[in-house]
Amino acid sequence: MKHILTSALVLVALQQGMAQVDRSKPPAPGPAPVLNVGTPITYKLPNGMTVLIVENHKLPKVSATLNIDAGPITEGKKAGTLDLMGGMLNEGTTLKTKAQFDEAADKMGANVSVSSSGGFASSLTRYFPQSLALLAEGLRKPSFPEASFDKLKSQTIVGLKSEEKNAKTISTNVTNALAFGTDNPMGEMTTEATVNSITLADVKAAYAKYITPSRSYLTIVGDITPVAAKALVLKTFGDWKGPKLELPTLKKVSNVSETEIDVVDVPNAVQSEIKVTNLIDLPMSSPDYFPVLLANEILGGGASSRLFMNLREKHGFTYGAYSSTGAGRFQTRFTASASVRNEKADSAVAEFISEIKKIREEKVSDQELKDAKAKYNGTFALGMENPARTAGFASTILINGLPADFYKTYLQKINAVSVEDIQRVAQKYYNLKDTRITGVGKAATILPSLKKLGYPVKEYDRNAQPVLENAMAVPSATNVTAKQVIANYIAAIGGEAELKKVTSLSTEGEMQIQGQTLATSGKKLAPNMELMEVKMQGMTAMKSLFDGNTGYQMQMGNKKDMDADEIKEKKSDKVIFPQLYYNEAGYKIEMAGTDKVGSNPVYKINITNPSGTVNTEYYDTKTWYLLKEESTKKAAGQEIATSIEYSDYQKVNNIFFPKSFVVGITTPMGPMELQNKTNTIKINEGVTAADFK
Repeated sequence: MKHILTSALVLVALQQGMAQVDRSKPPAPGPAPVLNVGTPITYKLPNGMTVLIVENHKLPKVSATLNIDAGPITEGKKAGTLDLMGGMLNEGTTLKTKAQFDEAADKMGANVSVSSSGGFASSLTRYFPQSLALLAEGLRKPSFPEASFDKLKSQTIVGLKSEEKNAKTISTNVTNALAFGTDNPMGEMTTEATVNSITLADVKAAYAKYITPSRSYLTIVGDITPVAAKALVLKTFGDWKGPKLELPTLKKVSNVSETEIDVVDVPNAVQSEIKVTNLIDLPMSSPDYFPVLLANEILGGGASSRLFMNLREKHGFTYGAYSSTGAGRFQTRFTASASVRNEKADSAVAEFISEIKKIREEKVSDQELKDAKAKYNGTFALGMENPARTAGFASTILINGLPADFYKTYLQKINAVSVEDIQRVAQKYYNLKDTRITGVGKAATILPSLKKLGYPVKEYDRNAQPVLENAMAVPSATNVTAKQVIANYIAAIGGEAELKKVTSLSTEGEMQIQGQTLATSGKKLAPNMELMEVKMQGMTAMKSLFDGNTGYQMQMGNKKDMDADEIKEKKSDKVIFPQLYYNEAGYKIEMAGTDKVGSNPVYKINITNPSGTVNTEYYDTKTWYLLKEESTKKAAGQEIATSIEYSDYQKVNNIFFPKSFVVGITTPMGPMELQNKTNTIKINEGVTAADFK
């Protein structure tokens, strides 16, 4: 009976307490917790290496991360050396070939890799001594085989070429170069020219200078005791010696004196890359650091931010708009960015400026700040479940000179930020009067509208070099006209009489895509019958056919008939030497200026065919050969830009044909490049109307 009475009294007390709760108001938040962030065991070797050990026995696994804190390194005319050096460290050692090294890691199920800034090793506990030894061997005893250097250098150049038409890559490179200057490690660009200038001796010199225990941090996390870890480190790295590293001192860079728009022309871009940026100084030790984290979250930190809701949800200019605010020991940037439709580039810039102005001039709402804090509280707490993060905290504290309780009181500092703090840091770090706006896209579309925004507009090339107005001037009628360019091209490749003799063409060749070689074949029959087929290992992967009245495209067995618009365009096309017909009714040709294809000066001609489709063709000013053509079409509701660059003109039956061509295809999902080579060309041989049935 007593226990029943006690239970009843407890129930009454609970009911009374509940009755006193005002459920119309949310409960007041409690004080921000002081986090229990474990402190790693830390010691320093005589050679300058700092070792941090986090003991965690939840899983039978150990990982080691080595970070060499050399700071930003200026490479100048040899830009790309460090990346090549990092690649070479994974190409074998003086004790093992690359294959033997990789096999040694694979046999243990270990992950071991080395880079120009350190390395990583991870394995089951019982294999960790061998894994750490492999990491040390890769860093300390590279063999630098010349064949591997040639391979990596070639791959780097191929990679750079594949990104030449990528508006996103160009935007990042040019924005950094213009903001910091190309003589600054944050602004210098790796180009084909800089990579070509790098020798194996340069790579070895960089290794000798920067791969050193000085200013290095080795973090070991997992199923290992500090005593055992220290013994392993002393065994593998204790006798490692190297030059002393000094953190570089970089010259302070100023923002532009007044806000300007910098445009880079990427004619094949179906979207424009817009960036609004200014340089800032924000050490992690600054009292502004935590307010800036939240200000950036509210402005452009995610899918619920102001920029995202404005540019995507409200206006539909883009798939996403974001901002980022850098922090650290060196000068960095605030950037707001988005990939937008070319025709909306000016509108997007206006909205970026509007949102930056708003967060500077008006206080954010209490709810916005509350939501931003909630996100940081949640993500930070989730991250604490990863033991490696604790060790990362410790090295960050050491590298940045932060107080020991920086992460223990992290959420306290986040939750202490006020709406006044947000406005203060927005005014300090998000500029309006001296910011740089970069627009990388189809200049013919975006330039006229961007000029109407009232800011100075400058044009740059893909290497961040100014484009002089006279270099892009349209040639006068006294120099050359569009019709003269076309006439000179026809004469250069064989002459009108020879070209008109051709009624059919048959070609065979090969295509390189993602490391695979595919067989290609094509047939053309005047005036507009065309067949193209691509085979992979003898099987048809893609086929396109037009018989003069109708046609289809087929990919991997999926066949799609051409629609009315495609048929109309195909009927108006002249598949063999269309330039012969540019003077006929229905065609319109216009001189659009001069440009460059690679290092070759070219005349740029816009051609509107009878179906209304507009193509741009680029003709060499000296040889008159066609070097490039571009077009933009809509498919499945999306714009697809195509460019074809021609080279290696060779004579076949008195007519010069390009034997090599590179096809670039750009969609909203990104660019793709196809390398093509024509092996055989047959004129007026082996093609009949029956081939197009």
